[in-house]
Amino acid sequence: MPELPDIEVYCEALRARTMGARLLGLRLGSPFVLRTVEPRPAELAGRRIVAVSRLGKRIVFHCAEDLFVVVHLMVAGRFGWYQRGGAEVALRAKNRLAAFDFCASPADGEGDEEVTSTLLLTEAGKKRRASIHLLRGRESLAALDRGGLEVIGCELGEFEEVLARENHTLKRTLTDPRLFSGIGNAYSDEILHRARLSPLRWTSRLDAAQRRRLWEATREVLEEATATLRSEVGDGFPKKVTAFRPEMAVHGKFKQPCPRCAAPVQRIVYAENECNYCAACQTDGKVLADRALSRLLRGDWPRTLQELEERHEGGPG
Repeated sequence: MPELPDIEVYCEALRARTMGARLLGLRLGSPFVLRTVEPRPAELAGRRIVAVSRLGKRIVFHCAEDLFVVVHLMVAGRFGWYQRGGAEVALRAKNRLAAFDFCASPADGEGDEEVTSTLLLTEAGKKRRASIHLLRGRESLAALDRGGLEVIGCELGEFEEVLARENHTLKRTLTDPRLFSGIGNAYSDEILHRARLSPLRWTSRLDAAQRRRLWEATREVLEEATATLRSEVGDGFPKKVTAFRPEMAVHGKFKQPCPRCAAPVQRIVYAENECNYCAACQTDGKVLADRALSRLLRGDWPRTLQELEERHEGGPG
């Protein structure tokens, strides 16, 4: 799922291309992607884009007269930008969910109504989770805000206050949009590795030094990732948006060496996700129980990194 760094870079690219342009229309390839019934898509016709912003993991197009288009890419949704789009960007393919047609008209609103570019929303796979909400008024937009803290630029005290609201594991806390904005599965792994903290440590059990370390790691990881993506995209449009990047330390790196200590990266598999971590750096060498495997192995589940390595090698000696 695209997270804060990906969404920020998407927003920057979209601002450069759509600010001041008029949205001539929204074409739907799948009726299920539109999750609201009022206002109707026809009301967007001719509206000028006055701002593009991020709301958690959502992208918001601010249209004239307080109309808003809110897009949530979810896990597999992606954007594509087509110069001189329009009818050339057909929606026949099943993965093409919607198309936004733009006209780069003069500032006074007078000009040719010909489509000059198209923003295409696609979604890989068979599950249709990506969504579009059309909203009228700022109160309707505010209702979609989950309330999570924007961590880039926040002070330590603000961060600690959020940590103290509820007592959960760090993995759950960092990915809760009511607590922290824009952080998902991938970057929470990277943050916890940078902070040298277990994903299963409870927030109530952090001391002052650990809270500061987590605050610093959160800001650093997200700022660095955003800068890296921004540099890669340059003046272009984001094309390789993925949760698995080569520069990541642990996310998606199961069994690969930790860049800090060279111990093999471990994982916990749950539902459709997995949590990656370094046992040597984050859990004092303890291998955290993978629910799926530990149910099968029960008492045979390895307790430490050393025991796990011995099993892979066929036992000690």
